Amino acid sequence: MTSRQPTLKLKSQQLNTLINVIKQRGYTPVGPVVREGSLIYDRLNSADELPRGWTDEQDAATFRLKRRSDNAYFGYNVGQHSWKQFLFLPKVKLFTSIKKGKTFEVIPNSPHEIVQNYAFIGVRPCDLQAIKVQDLVFNNGQFTDPLYKTIRKKNFIAVVNCTQAGGTCFCVSMSSGPRAYRGFDLAMTEVLSGDDHFFTVEVGSKSGAEVMSEIPHDIADQTQIETADKLVERAARQMGRSMDVKDIKEILYANLENKSWDDVANRCLTCANCVMVCPTCFCSTVEDITDVTGEHAERWRRWDSCFTMDFAKVFGGNFRPSSKGRYRQWMTHKLATWIDQFGTSGCVGCGRCITWCPVRIDITEEMRTIRSGAR
Repeated sequence: MTSRQPTLKLKSQQLNTLINVIKQRGYTPVGPVVREGSLIYDRLNSADELPRGWTDEQDAATFRLKRRSDNAYFGYNVGQHSWKQFLFLPKVKLFTSIKKGKTFEVIPNSPHEIVQNYAFIGVRPCDLQAIKVQDLVFNNGQFTDPLYKTIRKKNFIAVVNCTQAGGTCFCVSMSSGPRAYRGFDLAMTEVLSGDDHFFTVEVGSKSGAEVMSEIPHDIADQTQIETADKLVERAARQMGRSMDVKDIKEILYANLENKSWDDVANRCLTCANCVMVCPTCFCSTVEDITDVTGEHAERWRRWDSCFTMDFAKVFGGNFRPSSKGRYRQWMTHKLATWIDQFGTSGCVGCGRCITWCPVRIDITEEMRTIRSGAR
């Protein structure tokens, strides 16, 4: 938006209206839902499917859902899923090759055949920053992934600012939360005050303004705005982790042989859990498959990880054969070389890699150890 819009007030009962209006405008709403004891992102038919009254407890290698004492719709932090799965698809066919006589006809996969107009409901500020980071990777002008660009162009993003922090969150350290300031269509803050349950809403785009124009709402008064702001400020003070990012790139570059890498390598299983749950990691590989006749072949791209042995396997050998080398590559790329490549850190402080590491490796602790013994 070219000028600052007034903060709006949306009653919680109007969430269904919001979802219906979004669907009427041709979007497929996607948001948080509880499935089999876990928090995932899936299609939404109504606000009744949101995790109302649920929260999460997170720590290193620990995640569990439990009931809240209220009916907050967004009273959780994040689960193992991220919005990356809808933008950078886990598996996608790139082209088909069909034998035509003595040659093959190559049929590219059209992005428009598989793209849906997604509306992301309940995006956390750290995940919004992760989307911006992936924009730099896949949609930066010089090197553009046409599929990612097409999906991204058709997005509607409704952010929900955080009013509580999780046990592994450190978004404040990475300047990615708990409030979103730009890059959204709508940004909401959930407020439960006595019997009053509402959202303050900031409009961030023309599309956001058009959606809100079709939903009954009020202009938020100063007390309501201040109440929402205090909840977000409280979340900032509740961070379960922190990371000192001062000179972080230079420290990592100067400590590629720090003995702490050996210690973490002895614990790391190279299972790639941290990479799969990370909202910014973008490693991939391609595989070719053929039918038994050899007349039909397909090339597929799928997610991969720098933790897998085969990822660094080339003709002549493997240039990253040790778990030490693979963990160092991941962490140094995430916190240092990413800055050289894209002008920003690859970490947004969501804490997923800490929560979902089965051996409790904590990137904030590893960075603290390197910094304390830095050469």
